[in-house]
Amino acid sequence: MTSKEIRNLFLEFFKEKRHNIVPSSPLISDDPSVLFTTAGMQQFKPYYLGEKSPYGNNVVSVQKCFRTSDIDAVGDESHLTFFEMLGNFSFGGYFKEKAIEYAYEFIIKKLGLKIDYVSVFGGNPSTSSGQAIPPDEESEKIWKKIDSGIEIRKAGIKDNFWGPTGDEGPCGPTTEIYVNGIEIWNIVFNEYYKDKNGKFTKLKTPGVDTGMGLERLAMVVQNKPTIFETDLFAPLIKNLPGRMSERIKRIFTDHLRGICFLISDGLTPSNKGAGYALRRLIRRIVVYEYLIMDDYKTWESLRLQEKDPITEGIEKIVEDYKDRELDSNKILEVFFEESNKFRKVFRDGIKMIAKMDNIDAKSAFTLFESYGLPYEVVKELGINKTKNLTRETFDEEFKKHQEISRAGLEKKFGGHGLKESGEIAETTPEEKQKIIRLHTATHLLHQALGDLFGNQIKQMGSDINPDRFRFDFPFERKLTAEEIVKLETIVNQKIKESLPVKFEEKSKEKAIAEGAKAFFKVKYPDKVKVYSIGPSTDSEQTYSKEICNGPHVKNTSEIGKFKILKEESVGAGLRRIRATVE
Repeated sequence: MTSKEIRNLFLEFFKEKRHNIVPSSPLISDDPSVLFTTAGMQQFKPYYLGEKSPYGNNVVSVQKCFRTSDIDAVGDESHLTFFEMLGNFSFGGYFKEKAIEYAYEFIIKKLGLKIDYVSVFGGNPSTSSGQAIPPDEESEKIWKKIDSGIEIRKAGIKDNFWGPTGDEGPCGPTTEIYVNGIEIWNIVFNEYYKDKNGKFTKLKTPGVDTGMGLERLAMVVQNKPTIFETDLFAPLIKNLPGRMSERIKRIFTDHLRGICFLISDGLTPSNKGAGYALRRLIRRIVVYEYLIMDDYKTWESLRLQEKDPITEGIEKIVEDYKDRELDSNKILEVFFEESNKFRKVFRDGIKMIAKMDNIDAKSAFTLFESYGLPYEVVKELGINKTKNLTRETFDEEFKKHQEISRAGLEKKFGGHGLKESGEIAETTPEEKQKIIRLHTATHLLHQALGDLFGNQIKQMGSDINPDRFRFDFPFERKLTAEEIVKLETIVNQKIKESLPVKFEEKSKEKAIAEGAKAFFKVKYPDKVKVYSIGPSTDSEQTYSKEICNGPHVKNTSEIGKFKILKEESVGAGLRRIRATVE
């Protein structure tokens, strides 16, 4: 049975069980607590908390997922960054009995597999908050009722309790199904809600959340020793040069699959968050391509060939996933734009490594900062020189520089919404300039909201990074599509008008008396800067006036085109706009 047939069989099985098929959500998550979609249930989190599902109570999906936690382990027999998760979900529909019955029927009758054993939650005497969570005796009874001869094993909170995704959310005990000694299906019973303090409370409406990795399932169904022998990977690996080691071939195929899907979901490489994860994958691919060549000349000549291993691999992935509408031209364009920039400094980085006797955390960070070589790349190129370099020591060194960088930028921005999120805090001159453009755009948006809804609209929170900014404000309802278009039109009109941006220093009291907007969370000094956008700083002629420490563009024409990416709720009476400039 092919992987495509497994996908279709899973969806059709649950469609017959009156589940609505829901398309995969994007890899770039809307959940602010995570960078990527790492599980099938993420797009359904609100429905476990009482929000009405537009898809009905019972749904099924094949969710594309991406995890960075295992990136250093990719290359062995099982670890991946990109993978697909088969899952069926219920929000107040069925619960434990039906979930277990469905799983048993699918594995035994549809796939013709034999279950080795199952595991259930054996209870936890106490948690970090001092709570005790009882064992899941109900699931144990259901399994015995379905198959009296099945082996049932019990495990604690580490192995048989799942969630939440992010800092808080639905979670609960699990029952796991093992075939050929491999855990293939994890069935989660969301009975609890865990808050940021680690406290568990019972959900009013419990739900079912299941996950079965397609790659693992294909390995079992196709009777292969590793996931890389399945039809998901074998055709890709077959096309790679024979001089590549098995480990490098696996990294190539995993990373190329991840790159294709990340770029197709609209992600571009950057030094921040999700964009940095993409950058890491691309740079790692370039490094491994170099390592299999005999010399620089051979490596450089690859770019002149009509079909190199990277181009062939990307085109094969696009062909294999025709139904996912991957755009090979877009993927190749983004990939080679990034890799070509990296290659310019990569050669100098290699020369620097050759001069080093020992590479510790400090020198590894220097290689990253000066030549763009991530930790895992330094480890690969340094070989015996990096014996004392670990991920932990590198992260510590990085954290020191992150704090220094953040302190410097906050001094410039005066705490006005700048947030250095993600894995890398360092920014290039181009990225810092975009942050400045975005910063001035927040002032325009703040005033545009006032134009549309009245001056009671106040900034309640914001953050800015090189990709976008977010702006929180009090409002009791969702904005309409027409209102979002109006906001974009107002801001873009002010950009088109080429308004000057100036500042004056004055007392805080005078600034507020003159109508300057202020961010309620900031404790301002007695003397403040007031930035005005308009023909003059006079209140009657200026468009926007706000207490801020800058920096800003000198003219709104420098901002570029303003675009709202999303408008959403972040709590009772609080809305959030995510926007960018192009």
